[in-house]
Amino acid sequence: MALTKFNYNSFDVTPVASTTMAFNSGANGLTTMSAGAMTLIKTVTASSDSSITLVNGTDDVVLDSTYPIYKVEMINVHPSSEQKFYVNFRDGGSAYDATKTTTQYRAYHFEGGTGGAVGYQDGLDLAQSTADQMIGQEIATDNDASGSGELWLFNPSSTTFVKHFMAHFSHHYTNAAPGCIDNWTAGYCNTTTAIDGIQFKFASGNIDAGTFKLYGIKDS
Repeated sequence: MALTKFNYNSFDVTPVASTTMAFNSGANGLTTMSAGAMTLIKTVTASSDSSITLVNGTDDVVLDSTYPIYKVEMINVHPSSEQKFYVNFRDGGSAYDATKTTTQYRAYHFEGGTGGAVGYQDGLDLAQSTADQMIGQEIATDNDASGSGELWLFNPSSTTFVKHFMAHFSHHYTNAAPGCIDNWTAGYCNTTTAIDGIQFKFASGNIDAGTFKLYGIKDS
């Protein structure tokens, strides 16, 4: 059996916008191809910000009909004080006040081995409300404490259907009773107007640190 050995000096790896590299039958063995189904659109790093916003058409953010599904990864979000963590959506105006109906449940367990439970959080859901939706409870302010998770938004540019979303956020709970809380939230923005912005913030105080990555996901 013959063994083909590539000379690394013959590889053409010149970067091309919005493409990736793939093998072909040519002499250099590589060609460009369309980007994968999940495309990184924007990375925002928080540094003592009152909120993090992702707005279509602002700072290279895309949040329109380009993709049917959008995903935001929230990585090591750290607060300036123990506060609940919220999300809200913009439906064409300047305010983040889309009308929402939601549901939420959580699981938790403390470092001391106590308190393990899972249950529906009927006081943390919304019914036809423009208020911010809580997706994380009080995150501890210890230097090593943070919360991480993801938010999914489906077909935000639709002018026919309501806009469904889901959030999963796990975090280090308060200094008073340290442990893990895992929050699951789902709901819909009850509007047929396009959603063109997402905002994350704490109930008060700043987002001291954290990385927010917005991805677009193709339907094929």
